[in-house]
Amino acid sequence: QVQVVESGGGLVQAGGSLRLSCTGSGLTFDDYTMGWFRQVPGKEREGVSCISWIGGSTYYANSVKGRFTISRDNAKNTLYLQMNSLKPEDTAMYYCAAAHRSFFGRICRSDIFSYWGQGTQVTVSS
Repeated sequence: QVQVVESGGGLVQAGGSLRLSCTGSGLTFDDYTMGWFRQVPGKEREGVSCISWIGGSTYYANSVKGRFTISRDNAKNTLYLQMNSLKPEDTAMYYCAAAHRSFFGRICRSDIFSYWGQGTQVTVSS
């Protein structure tokens, strides 16, 4: 079965960096649009960044543009999120998601994704 597993979260001071990874199994990775989402208790899940399965199109939430970079290594079945200049408001549980041969428009919506990881916690201290 398809599984995606996140890693790389942790505690970092404001201004620091983290790199999240998401490794997929049970799927042909390059056939999947991949995304990063985050959620804080009591708030809706937010689309952070997505990368399409073909063409390399990317999406970034306005709140992370210029600070976060999404990338993928299809040979390693792995998705990355490089997070720089972290802010306390970036504190959240970060989830990786996969969508088979799906496309996103101006906004990367969670409802196109069928497979979700368990999440990795990112905490940014001030």
